[in-house]
Amino acid sequence: MTDPYKVLGVSPSASDDEIKKVYREQARKYHPDNYHDNPLSDLAQEKMKEINEAYDAIMRQRGGGGSTGNGAYGGGGYTYSSNTGGGQYAQIRMMIQTGNLHQAEQMLNAAQDRNAEWHFLMGSLCYRKGWLDQARQHINQAASMEPNNREYQTAAQQMNSGGFAYRGGMGNSGGMDMCDCCTALMCLNCMCR
Repeated sequence: MTDPYKVLGVSPSASDDEIKKVYREQARKYHPDNYHDNPLSDLAQEKMKEINEAYDAIMRQRGGGGSTGNGAYGGGGYTYSSNTGGGQYAQIRMMIQTGNLHQAEQMLNAAQDRNAEWHFLMGSLCYRKGWLDQARQHINQAASMEPNNREYQTAAQQMNSGGFAYRGGMGNSGGMDMCDCCTALMCLNCMCR
């Protein structure tokens, strides 16, 4: 692999937060879902793989990858993932964020390591599908497995207090929260009558 800092386009002296920000920007730019039915989709997929590998390499060099609380999609001490599956979990997060729930679910079900990040992502997936009880269980499991992870703790607090509009580190991809969904369905029902 070439220099991971060059792949991401950051200086080795960049802070973890700067690296995370650049990683997220590039992941959004090159995510294969953005190139569906596009002749550049193979290139985007290859670039996304390269970006994930570079980010994982940098986090491992810095002692991140979950064990010290450094990593993507959180900042400020949030855990990215456990020592295994980092790139895979980054890809699953992007899939959930962009609404590719079917593929994200397939990847989560195939994952061998059911660590805190796995439970958090499964909870996020369940939430996006409207399965709130399962979402709460998985997010609470993630929070109990890694009590120092602020992202997991915030999500658990929101879910347990009935604040179902939590989007935390998953970002707001323009999707609807549960109230918007119910309102839209009621309007649709009225229009069909």
